[in-house]
Amino acid sequence: MSRLPTQKSYVVIPARLESKRLPRKLLLRETGKSVLQHTYEAASAATKPLGICVATDHPDIAAEVRSFGGCVVMTQAATSGTDRVAQVARERQDLDIIVNVQGDEPEIAASSIDQAIRMLEDHPREVMATLATPIRQWDRLDDPACVKVVFDRSAKALYFSRSAIPYPRVRNELLLKAEPAIFFQHIGVYAYRRDFLVWLAELPMGEFEKVEGLEQLRVLEAGFDILVGVVDQATRGIDTIEDYRAFVSQMQT
Repeated sequence: MSRLPTQKSYVVIPARLESKRLPRKLLLRETGKSVLQHTYEAASAATKPLGICVATDHPDIAAEVRSFGGCVVMTQAATSGTDRVAQVARERQDLDIIVNVQGDEPEIAASSIDQAIRMLEDHPREVMATLATPIRQWDRLDDPACVKVVFDRSAKALYFSRSAIPYPRVRNELLLKAEPAIFFQHIGVYAYRRDFLVWLAELPMGEFEKVEGLEQLRVLEAGFDILVGVVDQATRGIDTIEDYRAFVSQMQT
């Protein structure tokens, strides 16, 4: 397997102020730090990226990032996180790999970011990589907020969905305990070749992307592969007030 020389990588956290289920969630700060600051600091612990920034079009987000000494890039309004990250990528022609980390992932593991980058370094012909972790509970499989992914034996994604995939026609506890695992939760970390990301952002939304509300489906609909790496543990994003309260409770223990 040929391997490209050391690749210059960089983390971008796309951040918008409003969200449908939990307004202004990135600025919630019952722990003493905002959700966004927790995410920024967790991602900053990755060893491979040259740096990190938050990409936003809202002054409140920008002010928050500056308040904790982070780097912020002001962007135009964007229809998706991918499109916002691509705006940064267009200006950073010195980079090879761009990593998109969701701003509502305060528990993101730095090792996961490094793993996504390493996958593209080790597979020079691939243009995108992401991560997944086994699902071992039925309620997680049934939760539409938990995005599922199925992939082939070459670790290439077949589909992402908010529905249970593969759908268990007959539910048996052995399915949840299977090794290797059968069900996988997608983890919202994406590593892209910079040139591919810039090109991807120019594509119109795909039909599956519109239906599921999952922007990674644009890549599959366009006929490109997404490598899927497996990690042992999921990090739960902040989508609802219940998610946030659970995070606060965990931080206080």
